[in-house]
Amino acid sequence: MAYRTTLRGERFTFGSLAEVLAKANEEKSGDQLAGVAARSERERVAAKTALAEVRLGEIAATALVEDAVTAAVSAPADPAVFSAELASMAVGELRERVLSPDFPAAWSHGLAAVITPEIAAACAKLMSNLDLVVAAAPLRRVTRCRNTMGEPGVLGVRVQPNHPTDHVPGILLSALDGLAFGCGDAMIGVNPATESVPAIAEVLHGLHQLIAHLGVPTQSCVLAHITTQLAAMDAGAPIDLLFQSVAGTEDANTSFGIDLNLLARGREAVLAHHAQRPGEFIGSQVMYFETGQGSALSADAHHGIDQLTLEARAQAVARLYDPFLVNSVVGFIGPEYLANSVQITRAGLEDHFIGKLMGLPTGIDVCYTNHADADQNTNDNLLLLLAAAGCTFVMGVPAGDDVMLNYQTTSYHDVSSVRRTLGLGPSPLFQAWLDDGQLHNWPTTLPELGAALDRDGALRALLPGGTR
Repeated sequence: MAYRTTLRGERFTFGSLAEVLAKANEEKSGDQLAGVAARSERERVAAKTALAEVRLGEIAATALVEDAVTAAVSAPADPAVFSAELASMAVGELRERVLSPDFPAAWSHGLAAVITPEIAAACAKLMSNLDLVVAAAPLRRVTRCRNTMGEPGVLGVRVQPNHPTDHVPGILLSALDGLAFGCGDAMIGVNPATESVPAIAEVLHGLHQLIAHLGVPTQSCVLAHITTQLAAMDAGAPIDLLFQSVAGTEDANTSFGIDLNLLARGREAVLAHHAQRPGEFIGSQVMYFETGQGSALSADAHHGIDQLTLEARAQAVARLYDPFLVNSVVGFIGPEYLANSVQITRAGLEDHFIGKLMGLPTGIDVCYTNHADADQNTNDNLLLLLAAAGCTFVMGVPAGDDVMLNYQTTSYHDVSSVRRTLGLGPSPLFQAWLDDGQLHNWPTTLPELGAALDRDGALRALLPGGTR
């Protein structure tokens, strides 16, 4: 079906839903690389105008890609609700409804579950940056694992204590540094340097012992491949959250070495594992997913679909497994996909909005690679915008400079400043733990911090040479 509009006397025709979605997208270097972007600003506006008139029922009935991901995520979860509430509505009308003050109530009473990823992406394409902030801010999804995340007034932090050799004492000292700044309520999550099962198991054991010794109401995660994590669990390592990167097409997920059945089996295995650890968990959300615009294109598995729409599909894959958290690593893939700070900022706000619109506990790794046209000031701008938009969590890395992944993200200091400025804080259980331990008054040099934390000597068994 063709989509047509006339703009200032010029007639525009778009030959498919995929084309009008792609050309209505804001400028992205990845869409240009894929050859699907609008050729001019006038064509972009024309595509937005045409898209605004498309009925949601038509979008839901159109398969952009014939694959297992489409079959799993692109049909409304409750067809009766979708038909009654959304099917006859145009994309432009959905935008107006999403921005209305009464939308959060309808969203929380089941509307989130019937919004398909293609509809979420279409709506985002008609919104300004400010629209994306305003619309997302009241949409709150609370999840539970060892603690809760997502309440109003909470800006969570994943402490990311990476180490270039997976040296457990170095990882634990970095994690302690983050805890002293009130970070780590979302999780303590390590990106490992290797896929060695014994090394992954050692890090998992170390993080678990740290959390147990200090009584921290948080969860740990080591971001190895799902099969490596499950092998470590089978070898006796404790897993709180099971991680996997996911993408918006079956072919892209195949390039990651996964399929939807593997994710389902992994989730069931971790739930069974948690049942053998009574008293440690207050909820059954056990999955942690990462996404990011450009992942399908980087695998040459985009099928001519724009990267925002594919990002929405990736987050919809995550939605299938009732995740504890979903994280878009927005500027990590590189300038081939998001060339500069303007594009990174736009993508971060889009990714957060579409996730929240679909009912997900979405966070953003506010980041950029060193060869992108961005800097720490532009990173700060996006962090502040996302915090105002109700972002579930962000990263906490020493000085914002990851020593293992070699990219720039947000630091403990950055998060503390934003929390103070906007009146935000960590999750309630984590805040109670901070208050009980008076961590906010403790010294922050590692030797003094180690002495303060190691009151009963328990950490000396974990850190060779003691905490000093």
